[in-house]
Amino acid sequence: MRLATLVVAACAAVSLTACNSQADKAAEAKADNLEAQAAATPNEAQEKALNQQADQVEQQAGNADGGATTANTPTTH
Repeated sequence: MRLATLVVAACAAVSLTACNSQADKAAEAKADNLEAQAAATPNEAQEKALNQQADQVEQQAGNADGGATTANTPTTH
């Protein structure tokens, strides 16, 4: 399941690459790297922490929705 999620996220990131600024691209790459690390760890607490860190990177870049829309309004619910 984690691998499938990672593959879908990677495909989404690639398809949206043309729409992003250099800062968005760098943040997305960093977040993708963190998500890949999260998917690879057998430690659930570490996985959760890495995913939260990835979310923070995206939020700080104004890309909390992963670039799926143009309404980049970060929230932390």
